[in-house]
Amino acid sequence: MTTEASHLTVSGIRVQIERKDIKNLHLGVYPPNGRVRVAAPLVVSNDAIRLAVIDKLGWIRRQRAKFAEQPRQSAREMVNGESHYVFGRRCRLRVHEQPGKQCVALRGIASLDLFVNPGRTTEQREAVLLRWYRQQLQELVFPMVDQWQCTLGVQASAWGIKKMKTKWGSCNPASKRLWFNLELAKKPVQCVEYIVAHELAHLLERNHTERFTRLLDQHLPSWRQYREMLNLQHLAHEEW
Repeated sequence: MTTEASHLTVSGIRVQIERKDIKNLHLGVYPPNGRVRVAAPLVVSNDAIRLAVIDKLGWIRRQRAKFAEQPRQSAREMVNGESHYVFGRRCRLRVHEQPGKQCVALRGIASLDLFVNPGRTTEQREAVLLRWYRQQLQELVFPMVDQWQCTLGVQASAWGIKKMKTKWGSCNPASKRLWFNLELAKKPVQCVEYIVAHELAHLLERNHTERFTRLLDQHLPSWRQYREMLNLQHLAHEEW
């Protein structure tokens, strides 16, 4: 499929344009920072896109305001008593400085023990926690991918986890490779499953068409609720 990317500015709002071999124009506003994207047919002009965006300016501004009002964590200092989230659960960090293996362990349902060598910097402590987050997310996502591949009758060639700036997940239908945002390790399990189902559904339907929506409605009827839940979650301090 042919894809051409460009940008235009409408009433001070930067709009990402992707021209594709599709029939209808699709406009979306995406977390965490209210990025505005238009997927447009190849034959649609910039002027027509501009008019479509102007027609939706009120809705766009309301969506961007909603994202701007989301609670955001302050910069993490990796010290005792600090709040961290594990699959939607708020946990208090307990830092233990000691020689030996550096690791993380959940204590009960509300405590997160971080074992680090003495004198570690904030960044080094965070690296230990991020490594643990990655492992937890891998262990959760692995069976989900298997389950949803069977449900949808698709097969990904590979999937991985990485920090992503503007997306919870991504799918390349040509290579059949999926990526999941490391931040999902902090979000409720239902939200993670929604992203897994969403990205795998793109192996059947590349764009967010009516067919794509029907696929999610059929196999995950509560997906809109999970999407809303995800978009209302705390955002990290950094612009991931």
